[in-house]
Amino acid sequence: MIRRASRDDSLLTQRLHDWGVRAWQLQCLSLGSVALCIGLWIRAKTVDQDERGNAERRALFVGLWPPTIWLIGASLERLE
Repeated sequence: MIRRASRDDSLLTQRLHDWGVRAWQLQCLSLGSVALCIGLWIRAKTVDQDERGNAERRALFVGLWPPTIWLIGASLERLE
């Protein structure tokens, strides 16, 4: 059974909802960050060997964003 979030449950999602952020916007942002991660990873393969490690770490860091953003969007979806 899925419990609906009450007003006191999640201050972050309530504030985002009050500011006009909707779940579909965060889901699109999550998919966009996947594309950004792939783009950074491909770009990392084109830089010289000295900078490749830093470029790959940047791509991996951006790759951590999508699940977080998607889950915040799912919380907003339950609130809507």
